[in-house]
Amino acid sequence: MAVLDVIKFGGLASRDWLVYKHPRESITMGSQLIVGEGQVAIFVKGGAICDVFTPGTYTLSTQNLPLLQGIINLPFGGKTPFSAEIYYINTVTRLDLTWGTSDPIQLIDPKYHVRLRIRAFGQVGMKIADYSSFLRELIGSMNASDIVRYTKVLDFYKGILVTKVKSIIADIIIHDQISALEIAAQLDDISRRVQELLNPEFGKFGMQLINFFVKSINFPDEDFETINKILEDKAAFEIMGDSRYATKRSFDVYEGAANNQNGVAGAFAAGGIGLGAGAAIAGGMQPGASVMQSPAPDAAYCPACHAANKAGAKFCNSCGASMTPPPPEPKQDVCPACGSAVSAGSKFCPECGTSLAPPVCACGATLEPGSKFCSQCGRKVGE
Repeated sequence: MAVLDVIKFGGLASRDWLVYKHPRESITMGSQLIVGEGQVAIFVKGGAICDVFTPGTYTLSTQNLPLLQGIINLPFGGKTPFSAEIYYINTVTRLDLTWGTSDPIQLIDPKYHVRLRIRAFGQVGMKIADYSSFLRELIGSMNASDIVRYTKVLDFYKGILVTKVKSIIADIIIHDQISALEIAAQLDDISRRVQELLNPEFGKFGMQLINFFVKSINFPDEDFETINKILEDKAAFEIMGDSRYATKRSFDVYEGAANNQNGVAGAFAAGGIGLGAGAAIAGGMQPGASVMQSPAPDAAYCPACHAANKAGAKFCNSCGASMTPPPPEPKQDVCPACGSAVSAGSKFCPECGTSLAPPVCACGATLEPGSKFCSQCGRKVGE
């Protein structure tokens, strides 16, 4: 039987195609159909999918078009013409498709408590697993010579893909309390979780998600600078200690005030010096003048409020408390017999008359008050 026509599609050099509708719809029985590697050819009649041809070369006949023959009742033999739509579908897996979040994920970093604008980028691999479902549910009717590319299908999925990525990244950062700076270690887990959520969605339309990778999670440089400043301050605090760090911060305020001629008073007020001192310095700071005046070396300090006073002052000029220290209370002892308070140096208790002189053992050793045995000879006290 002579070959009347050849039906084939050589694909695209870029491989960026999924579906191609062959321009010929009027077909003659006996035509040769060529299906290349990584392709399948599907015959459609009246919107219904009939016969599917895998890679190979076929001479069209009623034997290899059983479903189509049942619809249009083709006669056996001869060169009968008939009409049908032929779709070529790319079955090769694409692993180099890229995706990215079009707008940032805005959230508060749980560790540094600053607002971050996070973006994510990655790569996805997919293929057509169910040709009939894909053609029926996702593609529909096409014009002759139309081509559906991978990028168009990926755009269809991009909404749900990005939504799932955002949801999982936010969940890990917020609920697992992982800082955005530390989330790079979670990329494998994020990729796995997103792929598990997306596979059922892809499967509804005959697609299969081969792999899914989150390659990068980042945020703008200005957000990173904010966190970097926090880290620098934290490191300085740990190295210098509490008091020295506070002193350094005070000097930073003073330096900022000196460099800001229009806001010196406000800067000093923010530093805790006070509006009066700040305004005075802003209005008449002299070169070489000390910012903080130390008290005179002979100043006396109030024992109550610790304010500086002139040497020899009897009362504090700030709180009015007496600057004369109270006389020390006389030392007292306790009677070992009755427990009454006894003036230091007394020989007998004024309450019970017990002798307060240290007891002496028969061996001549002086005993500690309340001793029951001599520490020198071991004799019982009183024997």
